[in-house]
Amino acid sequence: MIIDASTTIIGGGLAGCEAAWQLLQRGHRVLLYEMKPLSFSPAHKSPYLAELVCSNSLRSNSPDNAVGLLKEELRRMGSLIMAAADATAVAAGSALAVDRVEFSRTIEEKLLSHGGALEIIRGEVRELPADRPVIIATGPLTSPDLALHLAQLTGDAYLYFYDAISPIIDKESINYDRVFCASRYDAGEGDYLNCPMEKDEYEHFWGMLNEGEQMPLNTCEELKFFEGCMPVEVMAKRGLSTLTFGPMKPVGLINPHTGRQPYAVVQLRRENLSASLYNMVGFQTKLTWPEQRRIFRTIPGLEAAEFVRYGSIHRNTFINSPVLLEKTLQLQNNAGIFFAGQITGVEGYVESTAMGLMAGLSVHSHLSGTTMPAPPDTTAHGALVNYITKTDNKTFQPMNVNFGIFPPLATKMPKKMRGPSYSARALTDLDKWLAEGHMMAR
Repeated sequence: MIIDASTTIIGGGLAGCEAAWQLLQRGHRVLLYEMKPLSFSPAHKSPYLAELVCSNSLRSNSPDNAVGLLKEELRRMGSLIMAAADATAVAAGSALAVDRVEFSRTIEEKLLSHGGALEIIRGEVRELPADRPVIIATGPLTSPDLALHLAQLTGDAYLYFYDAISPIIDKESINYDRVFCASRYDAGEGDYLNCPMEKDEYEHFWGMLNEGEQMPLNTCEELKFFEGCMPVEVMAKRGLSTLTFGPMKPVGLINPHTGRQPYAVVQLRRENLSASLYNMVGFQTKLTWPEQRRIFRTIPGLEAAEFVRYGSIHRNTFINSPVLLEKTLQLQNNAGIFFAGQITGVEGYVESTAMGLMAGLSVHSHLSGTTMPAPPDTTAHGALVNYITKTDNKTFQPMNVNFGIFPPLATKMPKKMRGPSYSARALTDLDKWLAEGHMMAR
């Protein structure tokens, strides 16, 4: 018998389980829908909740980098996922890796320890209930029927099923002696950084693209490459000059260092308002990450490029959050519907968990008749919420946590000091936010 639940959560992955935990800990009843084991997505195999399907590594544990900081914030905020990960950790150097079966089993047991306050329904949801708050945490492989319902709910133009993304580079790692700032035909105010290539440089680069090692295709998925998101190495195979008529077209650009038009260019576009990150325009790719580092660092100006996100092409269901969501992760036109996890436009297990935690807290606030402010933008949680709700919606793409989405530090400092400084600032501000009682259990 279904309990009279105060909240329905759709999706028993990391985000859904974290949201359920936060609500259960605050005295709410939860109805959690999980379609496994009656139905599996192409990637899932285990019947347990919170299944890790891609890797058993939750990445670095060091608080001096962004994902390590996010983990520390989760611990301080009472995360079930982090407690389970720490309890089932296996040796992996400075990374946090877990026994995947024990990890999932621990999470399921902890949730069920709340007894009648939680009911898990094993079945697929095709439509959303309208009589109580709903958290949609269905992840990047949302079932086709529910995805169709979400498209009707949010508008077809705001739901994406195919994710083609280009690498993103840390501004501080670009060699400004080699690049120049300009827009084609001097339109605008020089909105792009341009990495110029001479003919021999381009031909060498083209050859490496053709020979570069690519990620193997997931046999569960059929990737259909559309012209608008064609992998750069696929375009290269069409002929030596193809890229110079596509993403590397030099027309309308004059290199001020030489006074003439380059043979080819790689354009970099600002990724965020603070211009701390730059996107490689048109460089969607299936190259492996080591190959992306090796090949793209031959581009003039990118010899020491630091990649905060690598390019990829894969199936991914996510919403255009900057258009649709409030900072509470509520749907702007329906305050009873919340989103959590990767469907909001974050990438990665830890980031998904963080958005599950924030959604759970927001529903608690909603049910309590109060408004909880998001953590400060200087924290990892606040920076992620700010990214998915305030980024330019025309260029919005899923993102891992990285210091490039944080507000800049007050003063410039050597690279090795930036990570510790971002983390120290974040934890100080998070502790202050916690001390103000914004996530106190009732």
